[in-house]
Amino acid sequence: MRPAERVLVRAPNWVGDVVLSLPAVRDVRRAFPSARLEVLARPWVAGLYEAVPGVDAVRESRGTLPDAAAIRGQYDLAVLLPNSFATAFTVWRAGIPERCGYATDGRGPLLTRRCRVPRAAIERSQVYYYRAMLEGVGVAVEGPPDGSLRCPDVWSARGATLLADEGPWIGVNPGAFYGSAKRWLPERFAAAADIVARRRGARVAIVGSAAERAQGEEIASLLQAPARVLCGETTLAELVGVLSRLKLLLTNDSGPMHLAAALGVPLVAVFGSTNWRETGPASPFARVVREDTSCAPCLLRECPIDHRCMKRVGVDRVAEEALELVAS
Repeated sequence: MRPAERVLVRAPNWVGDVVLSLPAVRDVRRAFPSARLEVLARPWVAGLYEAVPGVDAVRESRGTLPDAAAIRGQYDLAVLLPNSFATAFTVWRAGIPERCGYATDGRGPLLTRRCRVPRAAIERSQVYYYRAMLEGVGVAVEGPPDGSLRCPDVWSARGATLLADEGPWIGVNPGAFYGSAKRWLPERFAAAADIVARRRGARVAIVGSAAERAQGEEIASLLQAPARVLCGETTLAELVGVLSRLKLLLTNDSGPMHLAAALGVPLVAVFGSTNWRETGPASPFARVVREDTSCAPCLLRECPIDHRCMKRVGVDRVAEEALELVAS
């Protein structure tokens, strides 16, 4: 691929996908070391790139036509991490000369460099899905994937203020944006957290969105350990700050799970309806707990039967995995 002085990376739309795409962003940075590298991202994930060294600036996406007008004439190369037609139409309309991405969603004619999704990228971590696209369009991919985040000091300090105690702290993330099929039972999160907190002399921080506040308060009411419910009380930066101060996170498959993995926080993730091979935490300090069922992974938002993939995951198993992990 010819040299480029101004490179735009279109980010994925969700926190977990952003984290899994970080190795690909670093590959682009290495491939164009002297270029100005900017990211175009949705407002709810844009701030995360402040914790990613090598990104020179971040633009907030406002929609297809506004984005095309805002970026017209400003870049030599666009790298599209999402698969959508709209993202390809945006950079085509903006007149960016080189436009790279997967030939998905009927957008192949809008791309100057395109490739099909290789079979080798299926049933593997999405880390390799993004990197395979780069290889397919001629961007060099070297070395092991680096999906780490560096928590800025100001974010960490804000996390300490929100926790308001020395701890040590373990975290519980009982929610999952995609739907209830991804969520382990609140009473089991509480029971597992109590076992770990008692053994480690820890307090429990419950994190999540405002919509998950009721779940968080329910878990807090069941805990014997001292607890702090932070659901709905953190910005994205503050959530990263809180997670960075945890000794352990018990979690569902979710954005906070991926953030904790990128920060190097030990975590135990309960998986049911989603594919642990593709969206599992990319971290050597993470353990996935799941049970084989004939219907999982179904990728459904809501379970149409008895939620057996989650109900078969026991408290003792999660607690044991967590205690072994923090001990090691």
